[in-house]
Amino acid sequence: MSSPTPPARVGREYGLAMLALAAGAALLLAAAGRHWATGRLDAPGPVAPAPVELTGTDLTGALSGIGWAGLAAIAGLYAARNQARRAVGLLVALGGAAALGAVWDATRPATLLAAVSEKAADAAGGAQAATAPQLSALGPAMAVTGAVLLVAAGLFAVVRAPVWPGMGTRYDRDAAPRATRAETPSDLWKSLDAGEDPTLDAPGGAASEGVAETTGGDTEHAPLAPRPAEPKEKP
Repeated sequence: MSSPTPPARVGREYGLAMLALAAGAALLLAAAGRHWATGRLDAPGPVAPAPVELTGTDLTGALSGIGWAGLAAIAGLYAARNQARRAVGLLVALGGAAALGAVWDATRPATLLAAVSEKAADAAGGAQAATAPQLSALGPAMAVTGAVLLVAAGLFAVVRAPVWPGMGTRYDRDAAPRATRAETPSDLWKSLDAGEDPTLDAPGGAASEGVAETTGGDTEHAPLAPRPAEPKEKP
């Protein structure tokens, strides 16, 4: 039987997973707005070809959506518990895999040429794409890195998330039942001698039995039991 994981290690695991998830989502959002490729449009007549830059959003709209979903998953992992956390982690991993597929499809030559041709159709003067677009490395690399981080964080959450701290842990600790106080006459007299009110914090929120009795709408205080006799000292 394996020993439980130390709390310090569990906290580090949780922090690293949340950091990887946040970094992966941020990279996807940043990559969606980065320059990915440059094409060239030819216009009729003596007009120089016009360069056209394509961003990640021009090539695929999935990256920004998956990035925002990854940021929302941080709150989901914190609020959820047990199997729900594993479900959130699985969705994160699937989102990262979908982002990898979107990057692969967006960087295909056919996709790049189609994106430039679409912009050419909207350009004035009947411009046409002259050459195949030149792909930039930075934007796709950022997207791939972010997608891999999402996959890693999601799979790690599937395995380890149930032992991580979260929102429910604190409330479970606060809701733990308190130890029942002793209610013998000797304990009541000791509480009075110590300046404490023995009628407070009684089980069930009511006054201690033998201290106060409620009949109808009036409260009648019953006399305390006699103080226990003090042991006499021998001469």
